[in-house]
Amino acid sequence: MSAVVSRRVALSVCGLSLGLLPVGCAEPPVDLLVLGGTVHDGSGGAPRVADVAVRGDRIVFIGDAAAEGVRSAETIRAEGLLVTPGFIDMHSHSQIGVEWGREALPFLYQGITTVVVGVDGGGVPEVAGTLAGWEAAGIGVNGLTYVGHGAIRRRVLGEEDRAPTPEELDAMRALVRQGMEEGAFGLSTGLFYIPGYYATTEEVIELARVAAEYRPAIYDTHDRDLGATYPSFGYLASIEEAIRIGEESGTRVIFSHFNAQGAANYGRAPEGAALIDAARERGVTVAGAQHVYTATQSSLRAYTVPRWASAGGRDAMLERFDDPDTARVLDEATAEMLAIRGGADRIRFSDPRPHLNGRTLADVAAEWGVPAPEAARRILAEGNASVMNIGLYDPVNTAFLAEQDWMMTCTDGRDIAPDAAVGHPRVYGAFTKKLRDYVLDEGRISMPFAIRSMTGLAAEFLELEDRGFLREGLKADLAILDPERIRDRATYDDPHQYSEGTVHVLVNGAFAIRDGAHTGALAGRALRPVR
Repeated sequence: MSAVVSRRVALSVCGLSLGLLPVGCAEPPVDLLVLGGTVHDGSGGAPRVADVAVRGDRIVFIGDAAAEGVRSAETIRAEGLLVTPGFIDMHSHSQIGVEWGREALPFLYQGITTVVVGVDGGGVPEVAGTLAGWEAAGIGVNGLTYVGHGAIRRRVLGEEDRAPTPEELDAMRALVRQGMEEGAFGLSTGLFYIPGYYATTEEVIELARVAAEYRPAIYDTHDRDLGATYPSFGYLASIEEAIRIGEESGTRVIFSHFNAQGAANYGRAPEGAALIDAARERGVTVAGAQHVYTATQSSLRAYTVPRWASAGGRDAMLERFDDPDTARVLDEATAEMLAIRGGADRIRFSDPRPHLNGRTLADVAAEWGVPAPEAARRILAEGNASVMNIGLYDPVNTAFLAEQDWMMTCTDGRDIAPDAAVGHPRVYGAFTKKLRDYVLDEGRISMPFAIRSMTGLAAEFLELEDRGFLREGLKADLAILDPERIRDRATYDDPHQYSEGTVHVLVNGAFAIRDGAHTGALAGRALRPVR
C-alpha cells in the first residue's frame, strides 16, 4: 500500500471515498510513530532515515511524518537506532507450545518475531491442532510449522530399518497430505536421525511430491551427512541427495543449519556451496540457514550409537547393549564415532539431569572408571540425553557461508529448560552474535546484507506475503536495535543471558519488548500458507 493510498484510506473516516478533506476534517492519528530511525527495509538495499507509522497490526506510513502531517497517539524516538523488520528464525526448536517457553523471551530479545518449527522431520501431521493450540494459549512470537517425515515414518513403520510396503507408503503420503492441507509450509526431514536415516532417497522424493502440490512447497532438510555421520555417507553426496529430492519432487530446498562438520572438513564449505550455486544456476530453488557458533547440539544416541544398533526401537537397542558380543562391537563403533567428533571431551551434556548437566562424556566416564563408550551405554539405558559437540564447526567455513546471498539465519535453538544450568547459547544469541561478529566487529558482511538474511530473504522463501519487509500495508513486526549495544551475552557455561541492544520489538503492532523490558504481551499468531 503506497503512502498516498494509505493516507486516503485514513481519510475515508470523514465520509469520503478516496476524496479530498472537507473543511474541519483531520486525518485520524495513527497508533504509533517511530521517529527518525535508520530504516532497513529487509531487501538488502541502502538504509534511510525515516519515520514509521503503525495503525493496529499494520505499517501504514514510512517517510517524513511531519511533512505529510501524520499524527500519532504515541511516539518513540529512534534517532541513531536501527529499525528493521522482525527477524525470522528459519530453523527453530522454540518451545512456544509449552507453558515455560510460550513467551519466547530468548528469541524476542534478539529481535526475532517469527519462528519456523516442525524441523528435522519432527513436525506432527496434526498441524491444525498445533496451530489452534498456539492460538488458544497465546504465543510471544509468530509461529509456522512443517510436517515431518520422521514423525510420519515412525507412526507408520516405527523404527524399523526397511522400506515401506506400497500400502505403508500410501499411508505416509496421506499423512503428508493431511499436514499440508491443515497448514504446513512444507515437508521436513532429519535424514541424519532415526527413523529418517532408514529411508531411501526415493521414499523421500515420493513424499515430497505430495508437499509439492501445495504452496509454498518447501523441502527443509537436516541432510544425512554434514561430514560427521558414521558410517560416512559423504558430505558432498549428502548435499547432492537433498538437491535431487527437490529437483525431482518439484519442491524448493532449504538446508537446515548448513555447514561442514568435523576437522576433516575444515575449509570445505566452498565445495558444498558450489553444488548449491550450480543447482540454482539450472533453476532449482536451493537455500540454506546458519548460526555462527562452532558447537552443535543433538542427542547422545545420535552421536554415539550406530544406526543399525537403534533399529527396531529402544527395547531392541537395549537388548543389544545387554549382549556382551554385540556390546563389544558397539563400543568399537562408538569409539570411532567419538573420534570423528573430536573425542569424548568434546561431548558436553546440556541435559537437565544434575549428574550430567554441564559435564563432558569424558568427565562422566572418568568418574565411573569406565571407557567413554561404556559410559554412553549406561546413560542411554536411563534415557537419551541432550548434548553439545564443542568445536565441530570451522569458523572459516562459517564465515564464508555467511557471505553467500542464499544464506538465511536460524538459531537451531531449543529453549533451555528452566532447571538446566548449562545449554547451548544459540537460543539466546544466534542472531545477535551474527550481527556483532560479522557486521560490527569484523565487517565481513554489511548490515543491510545481514538483515536481509534475517528478514526479506526468509519471507520470500516462505512466501510470507505480509511480513519480512518494512513496507506500507505489511504487518507491523518490527525490531528496533541500538547498534552501539548489540551484543550476545550467553555463553556455554552461562547461557541464560538475554542479548543486549534490543530496545523495542513489536509483534503484530504490539510491544513485546519496550525500552529493553518484556511487556508480557502474547501477540504472536499462528501463520498459515496463502493458497
